[in-house]
Amino acid sequence: QVQLVESGGGLVQAGGSLRLSCAASASGNIFRIVAMGWYRQAPGKQRELVATISSLGGTNYADSVKGRFTISRDNAKNTVYLQMNSLKPEDTAVYYCNRHSIDGPVWNWGQGTQVTVSS
Repeated sequence: QVQLVESGGGLVQAGGSLRLSCAASASGNIFRIVAMGWYRQAPGKQRELVATISSLGGTNYADSVKGRFTISRDNAKNTVYLQMNSLKPEDTAVYYCNRHSIDGPVWNWGQGTQVTVSS
């Protein structure tokens, strides 16, 4: 079973930046051929998809983060990143990564990493 470990969250003021990392225990042969995604869940809200990156590096973003967040991956390290700039209080949430598919997330969720943006 693949394990996902997210890190890099913290408390930041509005307008600040954070870089999240997600390490997957999947074999390198698997990780490099799957799409990955970053999701977030704010208190009292459903988990939502924030950004995806295909095996070839193609990216997509939710409208709410477009132009501010950048997803990237390092297949040699089985790691996916989320660079978050110009953070807003509404970005406050627990952030998770997962393998992304047309049917949604595939692997078991990790513990996530808390991002808190103060106004």
